[in-house]
Amino acid sequence: MDSRAGQHDAALPVAAYAGGVSFERHGDVAVITADNPPVNTITAAVRAGLSQALQQLGREHGIRALLLRCAGTTFFSGADIGEFSGPPREGEYRELYGSIEALPIPVIAAMHGTVLGGGLELALACHYRVASPAARFGFPEVTLGIIPGAGGTQRMPRLIGAAQALELILSGKPVGAQRALELGFIDAIIGTEATGTAATGTAAIGGDPSDLLAAALAYVGRLLADGAGPRRTAERCVDAASATATLMQPLKARIAQQYSHQRAPAMAFDAVTAAVTLPLAQGLTYEGQLVAQAKVSVESRAAVHVFFAEREARRVADLPPATVARPVQSCAVVGAGTMGRGIAECFANAGIAVTLLDVDPAALERGLAAIAHDYESQLQRGRISAEQKAQRLARVRGSLDDAALAQADVIIEAAFEDLALKRSIFERLDRAAKPGAVLATNTSTLDIGEIARATQRPADIIGMHFFMPAQVMPLLEVVRTDACSPETIQTVMQLARRLRKTPVIARLCYGFIGNRMMEGYAREAERMVLEGAAPRRIDTVLEQWGMAMGILTVFDMAGIDVSVNVHRANAARYPPDPSYYQADMALAQAGRLGRKSGNGYYHYPAGEGTRHDDPQALAILQARAAQLGIEPRAHTDEEIVERCIYPMINEGLRILQEGVTQRAGDIDVVWCAGYGFPRYRGGPMFHAETIGLATVLDGLLRYRERFGPMHWEPAPLLVELAASGRSIAQWEQQR
Repeated sequence: MDSRAGQHDAALPVAAYAGGVSFERHGDVAVITADNPPVNTITAAVRAGLSQALQQLGREHGIRALLLRCAGTTFFSGADIGEFSGPPREGEYRELYGSIEALPIPVIAAMHGTVLGGGLELALACHYRVASPAARFGFPEVTLGIIPGAGGTQRMPRLIGAAQALELILSGKPVGAQRALELGFIDAIIGTEATGTAATGTAAIGGDPSDLLAAALAYVGRLLADGAGPRRTAERCVDAASATATLMQPLKARIAQQYSHQRAPAMAFDAVTAAVTLPLAQGLTYEGQLVAQAKVSVESRAAVHVFFAEREARRVADLPPATVARPVQSCAVVGAGTMGRGIAECFANAGIAVTLLDVDPAALERGLAAIAHDYESQLQRGRISAEQKAQRLARVRGSLDDAALAQADVIIEAAFEDLALKRSIFERLDRAAKPGAVLATNTSTLDIGEIARATQRPADIIGMHFFMPAQVMPLLEVVRTDACSPETIQTVMQLARRLRKTPVIARLCYGFIGNRMMEGYAREAERMVLEGAAPRRIDTVLEQWGMAMGILTVFDMAGIDVSVNVHRANAARYPPDPSYYQADMALAQAGRLGRKSGNGYYHYPAGEGTRHDDPQALAILQARAAQLGIEPRAHTDEEIVERCIYPMINEGLRILQEGVTQRAGDIDVVWCAGYGFPRYRGGPMFHAETIGLATVLDGLLRYRERFGPMHWEPAPLLVELAASGRSIAQWEQQR
């Protein structure tokens, strides 16, 4: 054995290449490091740098192993999604990864952070894989309407079997290092001394190493001491027992049912199945053909659109460049109900101390108990550790005294949706809060300007509209008034990132973006119920179209009384339509408030949590329809979708033209992140372009002829664009 094996303390001078890639020697071990902040995306420059470093490796003498790593917060986080709009680049990735796998010396990937997509595929092309305890791994490609395109569908099945590889690809969700070790696609979790023989893949589980490079080099030393050589995934076969009909047919059936409108999951099934019989080279060719087809699909273009729209939504176009956010170290939430305690959890999860305040001792006690119960449930389901539970609970304290608000940097009101009540609360907050504190309301519809006028600090007042459950849903509508200061806006937009929320800025109007658009969507669903369509028929058609949950089920979940109270409070805003939201009204008057009462549009047997058709609900709805003189009629699936989706699109175009939102993409983000609109349809505005603005206009005119102009008058912008043939994007560029 070379006398230098395992002696890696001193590194020879570094050679630097494109994309922040560097090459150095630690004795007989070559180390290639990529440093492409912020998340080590595998850009064209990085690929070029890696190729240059591999060429340097070929010129070196006495190298016995190669260690591939990244500087910064993470190993390669994935391929460059910015290349999606250009010519296919997957072939470049496959060629680079193939050259790594073909090296005649052991290649070890040392991973930390979030290893996704192309980054994980690169690691699979290495011969050994080690990771820090906190590392996470996944294939998010199906969420972008494609499949892993640089060997993921071919190499992963060879390591963990076909069924488990397909599960990983279909879920799109990352798994932790421990699960990766159990599945078998990493060989060790480094951080303590490994037990057993390194080459066999056994390892002790430890904390994050203080120096991942040192720990990885120590692992390489053990490999070399054991005489380990290259271990190419390409030379392995997929275990036939992992691809039996018993395992694969349920997955195929699930794809057909769960992803009926998406092509990528079925393509993933085909690609993984091919890995069972095809040699790697042929499998990679087939994988590449499938990816090329997927990338040009509406599904993929829609998902990529939403991905970039979410990034762009964080940018507030008219904020002065020098605007500085105020520091946020503590928060208070006023109102210990369902929304208030969910918001409190958001802050505790983000490491920010939060005070939950309520004037009712019993309500406060229930709120704190619900938070503790939720964290215990997360612990039992393996979502958090006991240590995390203790830390998060320690950040939450309750109070009945407004004096507890005095030091909070941000105070969020989450009380009942009543303007007079909220104004009275803000009068209290104005007295209790320190100067410069951000005072936010969680209202979903009310005039925040009126709320701000109850204080002496309107520049500090802003809307922070969370979505239920607040600790889960990613969307945060940030609603600015004319008096709101740039510093207040910047503070909340940056705070959203800490809370792991997707913020969308909106100007003040009734319902803001999401709820204003939902008026027409929900109105038509309720109207069709009064016309004789069963609630399950409406919801099933919408869910099969792609909505995460049918709108009537949403009402049951949120509480029908909540919707009724909002509409009663805003009755003066609505057109003179006697049937307006009368399905909700009829059920609420009968005491049917949704899940919390055990019945609403559906019946919810105690202890089940599932919806059941309910003849009593149908009788109540039929009786209200008779009172209103609404005749029963038949509805096609196409009509149900059009009558729910077209009004949403129409109102979105009004919102865009009025300047309530900065850009059309923001509307799509609101609906995909907060209302369950399918990402593979790209959001309402993208979907309108997909089916054609002229098609939407024709549909609105058709329903206007049938039902009259009260609800079906096309938005002026829709008429303009349909007539001119311009797209929404072209209109945005020219306005």
